[in-house]
Amino acid sequence: MLRLVIFDCDGVLVDSEPVASRVVAESLTALGWQMTAAQSQLLFLGQSLPDMRPAVAARLGEAVAERWAAEVANRVTSTMLTEAIPVPGAHAAVASVEALGLPWRVASNSSHAELAAKLGRIGLDAAGRVHSFEDVARGKPAPDLFFAAAAAEGVAPEACLVVEDSLVGIAGARAAGMKVIALVRHGDDAAHGAAGARVIRGLAELADLLPGLITPELDDRTSVMRVA
Repeated sequence: MLRLVIFDCDGVLVDSEPVASRVVAESLTALGWQMTAAQSQLLFLGQSLPDMRPAVAARLGEAVAERWAAEVANRVTSTMLTEAIPVPGAHAAVASVEALGLPWRVASNSSHAELAAKLGRIGLDAAGRVHSFEDVARGKPAPDLFFAAAAAEGVAPEACLVVEDSLVGIAGARAAGMKVIALVRHGDDAAHGAAGARVIRGLAELADLLPGLITPELDDRTSVMRVA
């Protein structure tokens, strides 16, 4: 039986990825690595800042990358305080989980400061439910964040459902042995399905699916959820 829903933050609850991608692109362009927001999102989607840093170091040098990581973290956080907006249906999706009597948590490759800025900006109270890459040895695509969220609720990984939007997040959830729904609001969703997630195009679909997912049927070969 499904006993816990774990939400990613960026791209699932908060429509923050365009903002973060713009800030990252602007900061790297100023340092000499010409980059658009679209290129930034394609290159770094779902990654934590520590995971982004090696690419920056390879291009601009370790000393520059070290300064950049600290500066861009502050810039992203301050920008989220004024520009973060909810993904359509985010509050309703959380309410639908609560209506079924299920607990929920947030597992993100963002820092706690950034998460507080984003979730506070959209008015979603996630106090005591948030897990950041700062809390674990390895961020996504390692399973550590998802294991931490499950352990905090005392729930077995196989009883968890993760809602993600990135292939990095899907990989982490699958490595943890959890079922995954991928929110793909735009573009091609083939890679998300191939990675082992059930694809939805909007969070309204999650509310419709949850009752049937409490006792999902699993395909033993792929562990992809199927709803009768």
